[in-house]
Amino acid sequence: MGLVVQKYGGTSVGNVARIRDVAKKVVEARRAGDGVVVVVSAMAGETDRLIRLAREVTERPNAREMDMLVSTGEQVSIALLAMAIQSLGELAESFTGEQVGILTDSAYTKARIKKISADRLREALKEGKIAVVAGFQGVDERRNVTTLGRGGSDTTAVAMAVALQADRCEIYTDVDGVYTADPSIVPDARRLDKVSYEEMLELASMGAKVLQTRSVEFAKKYEMPILVKSTFMGGQGTLVTREDQDMEQVVVSGVAYAKDQAKVTVVGVPDRPGIAAKIFGRIAEENIVVDMIIQNVSERGLTDISFTVPKSDAIQALEIVKEVATEIGAQEVTLDDRIAKVSIVGVGMRGHSGVASQMFQALARENINIMMISTSEIKVSCVIEAKYAELAVRVLHDAFGLGEGRPEVKEV
Repeated sequence: MGLVVQKYGGTSVGNVARIRDVAKKVVEARRAGDGVVVVVSAMAGETDRLIRLAREVTERPNAREMDMLVSTGEQVSIALLAMAIQSLGELAESFTGEQVGILTDSAYTKARIKKISADRLREALKEGKIAVVAGFQGVDERRNVTTLGRGGSDTTAVAMAVALQADRCEIYTDVDGVYTADPSIVPDARRLDKVSYEEMLELASMGAKVLQTRSVEFAKKYEMPILVKSTFMGGQGTLVTREDQDMEQVVVSGVAYAKDQAKVTVVGVPDRPGIAAKIFGRIAEENIVVDMIIQNVSERGLTDISFTVPKSDAIQALEIVKEVATEIGAQEVTLDDRIAKVSIVGVGMRGHSGVASQMFQALARENINIMMISTSEIKVSCVIEAKYAELAVRVLHDAFGLGEGRPEVKEV
């Protein structure tokens, strides 16, 4: 008998009818002979509702109490799904993050998993039960409830699959796989049959919302295959797996964008050793993730430093940097939250010249100005004005021939 870990997102369990449909899928997998662990998100809209309640109480809710609050959404889902499975004649038992031994650090609202014991899950599986697990949550060493950040149920599922040495992890969502671009923006976007861990990691970090970045990091580290499928329609889905030679033939696999970024600029920074360490060290202490960083050429002993952070952390980052700016004698700190990041990704970009130039030319033809540029072996990202984000995605998708019915641009 194999073991499969399935994850269902909020839209998949958005109401009672959908919960019953998910229960049927789970039971079908169990009766096909597999042991099944199901990771479930909160019902669609529930987490947002809880966040709104908190902000009606206070403008700046305490992070620990927010985790205690929003973690309740998943408890509703797991209990209802376990009941639905039981009504179909199968044994099922629901578990919170604490009950399955998910130990995290204490970075509330964006905790990281340190260890999973999963002893109770193994016991339930031996008893022939379907285990239904609350995604998105765990506890720290003092047993405080923690959450893993938006999309954290993906990370729960992959980490659980690794801990249990499952045969595969299946992520069920409202799309039928990973596409060359967001189909709601690019009508001729293509579904990819398979994508490498590296490409999926870049796409996820650049704004593609199919999988949480940290779930892909887990999968890559432990080589856990992920199958992304739709809850609502058939199809093969997209397999996230190790890179192979076929993948290297395609120069650009996809285009991603993100509007959830903000740019902080520190103007007139004294150009001396240790200044950057002081700025970014203070930001790191607050567990704020910095993405792109640009420092201008020094003039008269002063320079400017710009960097991007998640929009949700922008105000906090601004306050921190203003304090540091006063200490180091910088002239000014500004915030721009009307930006977007657009990226092209593909393992075939390694060793292929001219890809960045082709991207810049395509944007220039539409008079889209580039504010910041970041590159890696398999991606090029540009920060642009937010109002041009969707146009940029369509332009780049077309420039690299990624649409349905078009020949893929291959390395020459």
